[in-house]
Amino acid sequence: MSRPGKIISWIGGIVALLIVVIVVIIATFDWNRLKPTINEKVSAELQRPFAIRGDLGVAWARNRDEAGWRSWVPWPYIHAEDVMLGNPPDIADLTMVHLERADATLSPLALLHKQIYIPWISLKQADARLIQTANKKNNWTFELADDGDNATPATPSSWSFQLDNVKFDRAHILYRDAVNKADVQITVDPLGKPVPYGQLAGGDDRQKGAADFVFGWQAKGTYNDEQLTGEGKLGGMLSLRSKNTPFPLQADIRNGTTRVRLTGSLQDPMNLGGLDLRLRFSGDTLANLYGLTGVLLPDTPPYETDGRLQARFQEKGGARYRYQDFNGHIGDSDIHGTVTYIQSKPRPQLTGELESRQLRMADLGPLIGVDSGKGSGKKAASKTQPADRVLPHDKFDTKSWDTMDADIKFSGRRIEHSSSLPLSDLYTHLTLKKGDLLLDPLRFGMAGGNLNATLRLEGSQSPMRGRIDMHARKLQLKQLFPDVQAMQNSMGQLNGDATLTGRGNSVADLLATSDGNLKLLMNNGLISRGLMEIVGLNVGNYVVGKLFGDDQVRINCAAANLDVRDGVAASRLFVFDTENAIINITGDTNFASERLNLTINPESKGARVITLRSPLYVRGTFKNPDAGVKAGPLLARGAAAVALGAVVGPAAALLALISPSDNDDNQCANVLQQMKQK
Repeated sequence: MSRPGKIISWIGGIVALLIVVIVVIIATFDWNRLKPTINEKVSAELQRPFAIRGDLGVAWARNRDEAGWRSWVPWPYIHAEDVMLGNPPDIADLTMVHLERADATLSPLALLHKQIYIPWISLKQADARLIQTANKKNNWTFELADDGDNATPATPSSWSFQLDNVKFDRAHILYRDAVNKADVQITVDPLGKPVPYGQLAGGDDRQKGAADFVFGWQAKGTYNDEQLTGEGKLGGMLSLRSKNTPFPLQADIRNGTTRVRLTGSLQDPMNLGGLDLRLRFSGDTLANLYGLTGVLLPDTPPYETDGRLQARFQEKGGARYRYQDFNGHIGDSDIHGTVTYIQSKPRPQLTGELESRQLRMADLGPLIGVDSGKGSGKKAASKTQPADRVLPHDKFDTKSWDTMDADIKFSGRRIEHSSSLPLSDLYTHLTLKKGDLLLDPLRFGMAGGNLNATLRLEGSQSPMRGRIDMHARKLQLKQLFPDVQAMQNSMGQLNGDATLTGRGNSVADLLATSDGNLKLLMNNGLISRGLMEIVGLNVGNYVVGKLFGDDQVRINCAAANLDVRDGVAASRLFVFDTENAIINITGDTNFASERLNLTINPESKGARVITLRSPLYVRGTFKNPDAGVKAGPLLARGAAAVALGAVVGPAAALLALISPSDNDDNQCANVLQQMKQK
């Protein structure tokens, strides 16, 4: 062999020997010797304890899934036992994640292209603890060593990372959150055999391309101081990485009396593309959903809804959630519609249109501080209504009104209340902005006429400031009193206006501090003891009996003009013009103390029909009123007429309640014109 040939042979032999030596060293190297260095470097980078406390090793084997010559390249198969990741210093618990064993493989050829490609990682007995303290410090937010205010902006790396699949036999997750008052344990297990999406989704064919369910999970514990249980299924890691194959989700969660069921998918999970779910809610009150969803909803009677939730997380202006075409009920009222929730700044927004085809008025009671009688959650459990009071004392919960803005339109086609108060066609436009609530308009069809109001509640004020402007027009008496046979031949109607402002966090408090004015006109009606019994006014029964005996008496016109100051309604004009007499009522009503102080002066027309010789009084409380005959001077003849001579202004103001087209048929027009002339 020539000298150059010998040199080449020696070099080749040395290279081969070096390769063999390197392979032998790598194959026989005790990787445990690197554990202190690895533990130190990872702990310093993550700024929290990290340790591989068991065996660390690498085995080399061919990957026969590769094609051609690549199948001859050995891959490293890495394992580590007893792996622990700790918590940051401000979390008291020692361990965040513990693994009994972790296995993984790495593509060596991908490293030549500056790619770290890990086809799979297998975890054995994974145990994780997610913790958030009362000052909102948590252990799932990582701050790397070079993060911080003075950190130099990092140059984008030319390396890429890809992980295809995560396998595990069983995982335990503990979620403990002092902010949300949560202590929940979650167990995740492989299903053993994948379950097709359609097998659980049933007839929902909107997501035929969704991946199979691979894992099942169960949860139990407490959330928001309520018992929580749940179970469901998830897809696998392969579908979690896919941009085109939806990641399947299924869950059934109970928190206290609230139940949430969902089946659907997450699109492009790694980039939070969006959600598409069939979502069903049920529970004692919608208000309880705030802790689960962050959406501010009113306290209601028991409810259930079923609809489609679509979410887009990367929308400009904030993530957008749309709960569309849902159907359900609140109390005994059905509910349908679509709402959209946007996580915008400075406050999220809720918009939508809702409809009830059969609305039970009592189901709206909690919205105005009145118990619905259906056991509506927290409100039913915390009664604040004094036993001796009539006006609602339950408090408006305004402290959370400024957490969200809202713009909701609501209509109720058929309204169930009672035969004594026929209502229909409710429509309102509700807006909530910066803690202030506005209902404009708040409109009803009522007894053949209509009731229009504007209600403003300024929850940003403490105590709350409220104002209502209400207008009742052409309410037909025969429809207002359908159980009174004599009223069915009446062509009379009722008109009224009311404007009140007040301060307080309940209906009772608002009225107790109210200022404003009340006007009311009724023509062509009747009054009798029987009518008082029907409407449940025992005191009225007594008063009418004293005035007219057992006869039915026709009312030409009833007119009232009341001024309200500091919660006291005082009569400027309160008169009944009947076929037999003029009845003048004076005095006041105190909403703060709920006490009555009224004097009733009757004046017969022509021949004396009324035999009463002294005025009547109505005193006592709203809960227990009392009526009787005043002791003292006899009625002076003409006293009622003289009193009416001093009410020119109030009478003229009431004329505005009569539309020009009603002048010919409305006897109040004649009565008020006569008062005005006097």
